[in-house]
Amino acid sequence: MKTLATVSTVFGFTLIIASGAYGPPALPKPSPEFVHPNAGAQETMAEPVIDHTEVVEQYCVRCHNDRRMTGNMSLEGYDASAPEMSAELSEKMIRKLRAEMMPPPGARRPVGDTLLSLVLALESSLDEAAGANPNPGGRSFQRLNRAEYGRSIRELLDLEIDAGDYLPLDTKSANFDNIADAQILSPMLLDTYFRAAAEISRLAVGNPNALPSSKTFTNGGYVSQWDRVEGAPFGTRGGISAIHTFPADGDYVFRMAFEHTTTGGFFGGTSRDEQIEISIDGERIALYWVDRFMNVSDPNGANMQSDPIFVRAGPHRVSATFLRQTEGPREDVVSPHEWSLSDRQIGVSGYGITALAHLKDLVITGPHKPTGVSETPSRRRVFSCRPLTLEEASACAEEIISRLGPQAFRRPLTQPDLEGLMSFYELGFADGGFELGVRTAIEAILASPDFVFRLEEAPSGVQAGESYTVSNIDLASRLSFFLWGAPPDVELLAAAEKGELSEESGLTEQVRRMLKDSRAEALGTRFASQWLRLEDLEKVHPDRLLFPDFYQQLADAMLRETELFFNGLVREDRSALELYSADYTYLNEALAKHYGIPGITGNHFRKVQYPDDTRRGILGHGSILTLTS
Repeated sequence: MKTLATVSTVFGFTLIIASGAYGPPALPKPSPEFVHPNAGAQETMAEPVIDHTEVVEQYCVRCHNDRRMTGNMSLEGYDASAPEMSAELSEKMIRKLRAEMMPPPGARRPVGDTLLSLVLALESSLDEAAGANPNPGGRSFQRLNRAEYGRSIRELLDLEIDAGDYLPLDTKSANFDNIADAQILSPMLLDTYFRAAAEISRLAVGNPNALPSSKTFTNGGYVSQWDRVEGAPFGTRGGISAIHTFPADGDYVFRMAFEHTTTGGFFGGTSRDEQIEISIDGERIALYWVDRFMNVSDPNGANMQSDPIFVRAGPHRVSATFLRQTEGPREDVVSPHEWSLSDRQIGVSGYGITALAHLKDLVITGPHKPTGVSETPSRRRVFSCRPLTLEEASACAEEIISRLGPQAFRRPLTQPDLEGLMSFYELGFADGGFELGVRTAIEAILASPDFVFRLEEAPSGVQAGESYTVSNIDLASRLSFFLWGAPPDVELLAAAEKGELSEESGLTEQVRRMLKDSRAEALGTRFASQWLRLEDLEKVHPDRLLFPDFYQQLADAMLRETELFFNGLVREDRSALELYSADYTYLNEALAKHYGIPGITGNHFRKVQYPDDTRRGILGHGSILTLTS
């Protein structure tokens, strides 16, 4: 325990979460060889010669007494030799002394390093007392938030979902969405978890009798559509490209909505016809010629709908994009605008600075006339065995549940766990056979408190309020959700079951392995992003006409720069001070152009040395500058 701050070190990278005043301490800690100026040559801080209680009485009690109560505190009767007896008061003193805020300017101060000696003595006594009687505090219940839920589904079922489609917004505390004390629980919230379990289990296993439903992908008004969007086929521009999981083999209809004027034409008033391409996994499945009034399919001018298109079940990249016909037009040949949609009022005001059609929404509806379910990544993850006879079905289902259950519950399955889940399998099997039985068991797993909640069980015999050591299994979950934002993998759970996390060498080995894993990127996308409030970038909307070069792809690159920078500090075991002093960053072409750094091409990010000292550390990042502007 540290008295001034909580300090967490991950192999050289130190995070300091201050408990009071911020900023570097003005009173640095001395080396172990520090010698007090009033002591003999051999007298070190281990053998203090100063009566610290007398120092407090002489220099502090004059203001901080029972009568004056300056700062709403009294130090009358304070015993500096036993600061743990007034721990909260002692912590306040340490913060003020470390910042050299007390005694205040102009007041009488002790000579030499007397104050340093006092603060070191207070810290040492508090640390020693805390070590002898640790009090880790209590832990309320904790549930999976949106991000943790989505990552848990991906790890368990190899299925990408948008948890926001199922769960409400997370409550936050100090901008973090995983603080247990701030998490609420209500009947409505529990109902959303039940509905999510039902729908996700159908997506994972597949539903040959799926009813038609719709999913909408939307382009914000700040998305530039000059060039090809990420994931779309080459030779296209603008539009929307996204991963969509189709629930069954069948016919699907793709409907597109465009930015348009009040008179019904393409936004921008272009007189050119446009070609709209729909592709699945990069393969063109439809191509439409559309004039500026969209009168091929919709005389109202705002929407068009494709003919039914057959698509197999599973995740597919769907792109609806414009074919690139020219390299223009550009509004300003001297300083071309990066943002292609700068004025939405063209139909009202009669002016605008765009001449290109813009896709606003892509709506996928289906399946119509479902014909079955093809093999998908999630089905391959679920069905590790296939029964050839009716007699083999139950044993195969038990093998599947015994494999998925521990990963979902983040602990070994007990016999009652297995029997309970098998009872759900049998219910589904009776209604629709083997696959429906497995799907029903998966739904029960996802709806179980052992999946939704991050439960920790106290050892038997522990009394209320008594401290105890966290079990290896619970420690594995804490470690995994912090470093990965996801549940522990098989290797981490195996190490926990063997008791290796109780040993420093075993814990160190697992942490090093986890930091090397790509999932450790969550430290940047989750911890650093919330710590620095990077998500608030989506709320920044500069005036469209005054700042036509601020567009969504640039804002996304700014956020990604800071995430990569933070992860680089951790991965390369660099000093935390580089948060402010680093002479390098991570850029792609768009961000490098914005910073005026030449020689960077392509959308991929790479580590770049700053050419001068204009920018340093995160205070030179576009994300931080935009958020604080």
